[in-house]
Amino acid sequence: MRQAMANAEVGDDVLDGDPTTRRLEAEVAERLGKESALFFPSGSMANQSAVWVHSRPGTELLCDAEAHVYHWEIAAVAGLCGVQSRLVKPSSGTVMRADDLRAALRLPSIHAPEPSLVCLENTHNGAGGAVTPLAELRALSDVAREAGLPVHLDGARLWNASVASGTSLASFADCADTVMVSFSKGLGAPVGACLAGPAHFITQAHRARKRFGGGMRQSGVLAAAALHALEHHFDRLADDHAAARVFADAVDSAGGARVVSPDTNIVMIDLPAPRAAQVVASAADQGVRLSMWHASRVRAVMHLDASMAMVEEAGRRVARILESEFR
Repeated sequence: MRQAMANAEVGDDVLDGDPTTRRLEAEVAERLGKESALFFPSGSMANQSAVWVHSRPGTELLCDAEAHVYHWEIAAVAGLCGVQSRLVKPSSGTVMRADDLRAALRLPSIHAPEPSLVCLENTHNGAGGAVTPLAELRALSDVAREAGLPVHLDGARLWNASVASGTSLASFADCADTVMVSFSKGLGAPVGACLAGPAHFITQAHRARKRFGGGMRQSGVLAAAALHALEHHFDRLADDHAAARVFADAVDSAGGARVVSPDTNIVMIDLPAPRAAQVVASAADQGVRLSMWHASRVRAVMHLDASMAMVEEAGRRVARILESEFR
């Protein structure tokens, strides 16, 4: 990947375009079945640019109660776009369903904000990398469109959803007007994301990217890494999913902890007491990097730099830590 970056043909993406970046954008648009795509430094910037174009200040965006766009983009929906978030809590399971979204739509009133956008997420990070099946994603999209609302899909991990389910990227993407995909998650590129959709929308998103400070010069150096990742790292995502199941089996029930059965490469570990910070620190001391999701939950993510042998050993170490912490 670094060799591809060093050898990348570059131009000036702010002035008249970078050839390697244009090639990446065309590749992503084709894979997602969209008319056009635009390269961004990050998935958060791409998400916020989509919100900025789709919405208008003083309206509200509907999303899952644990959505990344709400929890992990430092209130950019409000701060950058002037849009309020309406959180949809799942009535059953881990992610919102079509009936949940339908029930959350407000009746028209001059006293209530108007909705302007529905944001979906696949895979769902906060739900442990859960895949929303195509039929359910279509049902959610149908509810939004019946209400006259555009749909944006946060597909930072859509690659994982496709590999895990056998559903094509284009079929998932067809459920949304615009789609964001990230290269710096399971695909292993150091940076970058793309926003895909109709050409006229992407033209406006280009303006948003500029406003948010995302204009890049020789961006082909970064785009080359993403192209390499698409060519070499996409199919092997299944290895990460298998590793997640191995890790989950190793730590489930240790010390009374319980894991969320993984669909893809993320393992959420629910602790029997709110001591996530201590578990994360102890794991770091043992050479295993976990992250604290909240006081009673920690997250582990499998990736291409962690071999199965490393994952197995990490599982053993974390299991011992849990047994010691909660005995």
